[in-house]
Amino acid sequence: MNAEERKKTEENMGLVHKVISDKVHGTFQHGMYSREDLFQIGCIGLCKAVVSDRGGCFSTYAYRLIWNEICDALVSSTRKGKRETVVDVLPETGDFYDNDDKELQIVLQKILKEAQGLVPASTKKGIRAMLLMEKGYTSREIGEWFGVRANLVCAWVSKARKYLREQEELRQMAEEYGYGTKKTG
Repeated sequence: MNAEERKKTEENMGLVHKVISDKVHGTFQHGMYSREDLFQIGCIGLCKAVVSDRGGCFSTYAYRLIWNEICDALVSSTRKGKRETVVDVLPETGDFYDNDDKELQIVLQKILKEAQGLVPASTKKGIRAMLLMEKGYTSREIGEWFGVRANLVCAWVSKARKYLREQEELRQMAEEYGYGTKKTG
């Protein structure tokens, strides 16, 4: 960006706040993004609007690009959350050999239930959501259960997965159930 474009961007930063206040409701996290994250994403949209502006009513044009940038990020995070599976929780699922899916599901449920006692309170909701997903509930249904949006449920699950992947205790639990170690012989 040149100096003129930077100045125009700085002059219109309030437009990003306007888009967020008009379009994003609630004061908490939206999917995996906080309001600050959404502001940063909106600023990217504002920069794109400044660089590609060809005249006309800039605020109308920029408003739309800012909102599109935010929507793209939210849609992308939702799709990412839907692609993840409960089996992804264990740090190295590639170590499982010759086990049918039903047996693996039972072991995962046991490990997750035991892990609930080891995790911080903020991660317990994510584990609870994972257990409900394993039973076939959608993130939307789980969100209704907790009184939140489905995107927030996906964020909880992502946070719980990240935390669980980093825990040595999970590897030990998996080994106790006969998983996570390579068979010899």
